[in-house]
Amino acid sequence: MTGQTMVKAEGVHKSYGAAHILRGIDLEVQNGEVFCLVGPSGSGKSTFLRCINHLERVDGGRLSVDGQLVGYREKNGKLYELKDSEVAVQRRDIGMVFQRFNLFPHMTALGNVMEAPIQVKGESKAVARERAERLLDRVGLGDKMGNYPSQLSGGQQQRVAIARALAMEPKLMLFDEPTSALDPELVGDVLDVMRDLAESGMTMIVVTHEMGFAREVGDSLVFMDGGVVVESGNPRDVLGNPQHDRTKAFLSKVL
Repeated sequence: MTGQTMVKAEGVHKSYGAAHILRGIDLEVQNGEVFCLVGPSGSGKSTFLRCINHLERVDGGRLSVDGQLVGYREKNGKLYELKDSEVAVQRRDIGMVFQRFNLFPHMTALGNVMEAPIQVKGESKAVARERAERLLDRVGLGDKMGNYPSQLSGGQQQRVAIARALAMEPKLMLFDEPTSALDPELVGDVLDVMRDLAESGMTMIVVTHEMGFAREVGDSLVFMDGGVVVESGNPRDVLGNPQHDRTKAFLSKVL
């Protein structure tokens, strides 16, 4: 831990029409931290995650990653949205792993991991291939490089998706319920890869229902409900001794 702030949210609001999804989120994620977001469906966790890389625009407040405003520039106290090309440059540094794996079905595991560094960063095929092979080895799929997504289990596809995000050498990884679409026996392999990432010092924000993972691996935990942060702290403290009635009620159902 360097103690430097990687993500800072200040009064972040987001609405879809009349639905006010995020109602003033304030939080900080430190460099090298594993930051877990938990809470019931519809509490705004995934929406907040998508705001961090400007897949969703914020309607109020500000979000910064590594000291840079996300999606906007500030001029004379006003915020102006960046062009798509400028947002794309910011996104290079932020890896995202979704609930559904979103792999390219016509590409092998190796091709999926090589694609972005070649297309987005202009890397040579040789450099991209060498890294892709190393990353697929790292996630335990060295023997599946030539397989297409349809030939892989859900857990294997998710591990390819993690390798693909890492291929861009991000400084921040976002995980949006990465195990919730998996059969229970496949969850462990994906969580093992995430544990390994955490141990290597990667800054991670994880929206999860895996309370065991949050307790063991998380450095900080936030419980969200109704678009606000209800309770936050050390995962072992919040999960073991919640202070807020809403947190207690939620945890009584999931633990």
